[in-house]
Amino acid sequence: MQESSWPENDSFNELQPISALLADLAHLPESDEDPEPESYRTGNRRRRAAVALVIIWGGTIALHLATWGSWFVLGLTTLMGIHAVRILCARPLPPPKALDNANPEALPFVSLMVAAKNEEAVIGRLVPALCSLDYPSSRYEVWIIDDSSTDQTPVLLQQLSQQYENLRVFHRPPNSTGGKSGALNQVLPLTKGEIIAVFDADAQVAPDLLRRVLPLFERPDLGAVQVRKQVANVSSNAWIQGQIAEMALDSYFQQQRIAIGGIGELRGNGQFVRRTALDDCGGWNEKTITDDLDLTIRLHLHKWDIDFTVMPAVREEGVTKAIALWHQRSRWAEGGYQRYLDYWQPILRNRMGTGKTIDLVMFWITQYFLPTAAIPDTLMAIIRHRPMMLIPVTSLSITLSLIGMLIGQRRIRRSQAALQGYSPAGTTTAEAIETKPQFVFFGPLFRAFYGTLYMLHWFPVMASTTARMAIRPNRLKWVKTVHYGAEESH
Repeated sequence: MQESSWPENDSFNELQPISALLADLAHLPESDEDPEPESYRTGNRRRRAAVALVIIWGGTIALHLATWGSWFVLGLTTLMGIHAVRILCARPLPPPKALDNANPEALPFVSLMVAAKNEEAVIGRLVPALCSLDYPSSRYEVWIIDDSSTDQTPVLLQQLSQQYENLRVFHRPPNSTGGKSGALNQVLPLTKGEIIAVFDADAQVAPDLLRRVLPLFERPDLGAVQVRKQVANVSSNAWIQGQIAEMALDSYFQQQRIAIGGIGELRGNGQFVRRTALDDCGGWNEKTITDDLDLTIRLHLHKWDIDFTVMPAVREEGVTKAIALWHQRSRWAEGGYQRYLDYWQPILRNRMGTGKTIDLVMFWITQYFLPTAAIPDTLMAIIRHRPMMLIPVTSLSITLSLIGMLIGQRRIRRSQAALQGYSPAGTTTAEAIETKPQFVFFGPLFRAFYGTLYMLHWFPVMASTTARMAIRPNRLKWVKTVHYGAEESH
């Protein structure tokens, strides 16, 4: 699947001397200071990435050379094993009862937002779906932000705006900056919702989406909710099947991490954010390429929780080609790494709370440390003719991934089965949208093994991303995946 990008001006200067790389370590705030997270957004990420790379590589090499290296790895594996057991044993709370429409004026007002750039293939399907939800039309609005599209998107939006009263269209001028974040920030002051929902242009949603998600916001400390993502173009394509397993794993980890008081994360498409929480964080960060992951950290730093719901899901197009998958995951990896580089100081100062900080560190080890350390670990193992030092930790992570995929698939099946027969007035398409089979080509165990093998692509993606960010100046780009509006992959 092809991709296009919106290049922006460079956000960093030329390469700095090595002597400057350790400068950030000298600026950890004193205990009586309480800097706002926003002050960490625009630091020199290349320098911080270089420091992190040196520490990870140097530390991994030291583990091979030090007599205590094996004991350190054993201790780390034990700590991560304890965290893994907590995750496996956690019991997520059941979803709340859906809202009814008995008293429309008492329902929360919701603003749905979509940043669309050259989306003529899908915009004609998205707008009717969002404007026809099973929710009083007087209690929600739909904002489509045309981000200087050069195809037929503006024309289609003009036609659709004449059909739907609750549709609002905003056209951004050429050369507008900030990517998706800039588009959302520009329109946010025009919206009226106390809850802001963000979707991608290829999103496909169930009519009862709002009535099932909004009850979660009855918790006053809940800042956001992420809806489970589901592949729309289900097929036997190997990459599609891998993404289906990956989404099942992500769903499982989201539920379990939240259940133990850990980090709930936003995934962009299908994210709901309380306006007061969004204002508290200063809106979306226009200096990151993954606005959802950045907002995740800032919400938690401001003491807001993020919840997750399995049903209903938001369906989206999966990537069908290896090169497109590589580009997409490289962008996700870079954006995910940026948030650690930007907010490492308040994270280490435990501003999120002990439970969330421990959970975040454990998953940083799994997601970033292990892939990055795999290179020096392999080289030292070859040079010294010894086993790789980090095999115990890596094996634990892979095993947890395998178990998570198995349980995640089972939960999704049960949730889909629970919706069968659910057909309240005005939601006759809900069952068709939500119960379309995802796991139709292989048995559950085979899918879990295949999905675990598929997930190994994150090792070269993460390793190359962390190295690239440490070496070259960053050129900030917001990259979008091209959508084709297809139901099936070929």
